[in-house]
Amino acid sequence: MDNSIYQRIDGLTQRILTGGDMTADEGRWLIRLDHDYLPWLMAGADRLRKTFRGDEVEICAISNVRSGNCSENCSFCGQSGHHKTVAPKYNYIPAEQLVEQANRAREWGASDFGVVSKGWGVRGAKEREQLREYFGELKKHSDIGRCASLGALDQESAEMLKAMGMENYHHNLETAESFFDNVCTTHTYQENIDTIRHAVAAGLRVCAGGILGMGESLDQRIELAETLRNLNVESVPLNFLNPIDGTPMANQQPMQPLEILHMIAVFRYMLPRAEIRIAGGRHFLRDLQAMIFFAGASGVMIGDYLTTKGRQVGDDLKMLDDLKVRARGDTQQRRGATESPMVTSATA
Repeated sequence: MDNSIYQRIDGLTQRILTGGDMTADEGRWLIRLDHDYLPWLMAGADRLRKTFRGDEVEICAISNVRSGNCSENCSFCGQSGHHKTVAPKYNYIPAEQLVEQANRAREWGASDFGVVSKGWGVRGAKEREQLREYFGELKKHSDIGRCASLGALDQESAEMLKAMGMENYHHNLETAESFFDNVCTTHTYQENIDTIRHAVAAGLRVCAGGILGMGESLDQRIELAETLRNLNVESVPLNFLNPIDGTPMANQQPMQPLEILHMIAVFRYMLPRAEIRIAGGRHFLRDLQAMIFFAGASGVMIGDYLTTKGRQVGDDLKMLDDLKVRARGDTQQRRGATESPMVTSATA
């Protein structure tokens, strides 16, 4: 073991704690460290989390309100109409069902609830009216934060959704710009960036992150983190590819637990002040799921994902209780949920 490496990690930690930032070159050094140094790196990441995000964690959940036959060709996604998968196909769920899901998530301690719809943007009058009903009913019948993931937004659409009652907008960059053509060719990376900027200009809180483990290089993971930092994204969901049969990425090998923890820690160093929430692919951590917070995560998605099952909610709530972790903004008593009532997420 090299003591100079410990000292360099400590120096980076102290610099960030006193208001500085880490350079991309330092990020590329950190992401290549041997796993022997991971406990020390995680200890520093945990200090950064507690300093900038506090001891509480943010819980969120989402609902896949419309599924299948998506026009986009994202290589990881089971909902794409370009791939032959067994993903469910259905039109908009009833608003009453959405409200029920939101209130269930609130009972679990979730502070935000996302309305997720396949497709690329809010394009038609029928879709606008459906979203107006959704947000109106959520505002009337739930105190949970109202979020959505609807694809690309122009400025007019962002302002329209804000007026409907949407508070947060989720739109992943998915990966680094230099790798994006391997992920999707039916829309551009610039459209992703423009969507984030339109949402910010409309006064919405932005949630934007990506999926790791799609075949990108370590440098490209740092490139993604640097882009998110330059965009001043407040909330960063990290997903880890769950290969889905029938998609072009079906044969990608899932990331290993120590690599996932390493990536969480590096993103905390690159984005020390952001909410870093762990979403799709968390199950690949297996017995190490509770370690995400010690690696620097400050939030977690609970429930199911877009087209795949998540961990049992009761297990997640027990994990948080065992860690003596309180959900941020949780003013209600959790009522022992053991089942996930939603088909919900960040990755397909």
